[in-house]
Amino acid sequence: MYGYTTISLLVAAAGAAAEGLSITPHDSYSSSVGVLGCKIDTNRVAYWPGSVDCNNICVKLTYGGRSVNLLRIDESQGAHDISYDAWNYLQTGDSATTNPITGGGVTMDYEDVDASECANLIKTDGQKLPFSASNSMNFISSCLAQPSSWVAQNYVLYNILDSICTLGYDETCTLDLATSNQPSCPHTLGLTDPLTDPADAVYNIEYPSGKTVQAGTSQAAKVKVVAKDSSAAKVATKQSAERSAGSAGAKVPAALALVAGAVAMSVL
Repeated sequence: MYGYTTISLLVAAAGAAAEGLSITPHDSYSSSVGVLGCKIDTNRVAYWPGSVDCNNICVKLTYGGRSVNLLRIDESQGAHDISYDAWNYLQTGDSATTNPITGGGVTMDYEDVDASECANLIKTDGQKLPFSASNSMNFISSCLAQPSSWVAQNYVLYNILDSICTLGYDETCTLDLATSNQPSCPHTLGLTDPLTDPADAVYNIEYPSGKTVQAGTSQAAKVKVVAKDSSAAKVATKQSAERSAGSAGAKVPAALALVAGAVAMSVL
């Protein structure tokens, strides 16, 4: 038989492993610490209260027998938001692009997991977390002050100005704090030249339509136009843009969090 102490420890361990939270959908990518959306899976991101941590950047959510791992790289005003596609998948088993649903907070189990569990969500060589060299230095410096932290050992800097990858140069930068507190890049750090390579585009899945929309624009992505004739396609694109412009109260596109200091609003 188990003694009282053993049972207490088992209960405590179970409570630490999983906890229920009301989870809400979020449809506009942002990162308060400057993680670049063009180099991660933006459909698997957690937007939670509290500062982003140098170690606990990967969380696991479970609901209805399904689980997803999420990068916790943005700070919310109080809601526990996650990417709309992840929220949709946990409830339906389908992507929001194929079977979009609507709703509010849904109680799901969560637990912090090792950052390596989110490695498949990172698209850089060696699965190093990609940051803006211009606008991430406060966070990077705080993590480098903890040399054994996961971020300190697994980060890479790019000469890209904003988290939705619209400005700068897609090139890696180096950092040598012994000589300078600014990264060194092939081009001048912080240039505002437009990024035009399609590989650098960041896409959001719009709530509640499930349409794919390029971040920083109101245009539905061409890959989501399903009308077969050109006239119908034009109408569908126009209607999508009108819905996006007329529904700011329900979903507000994320501002450039580290450039303009704005905070992405939650989808309630």
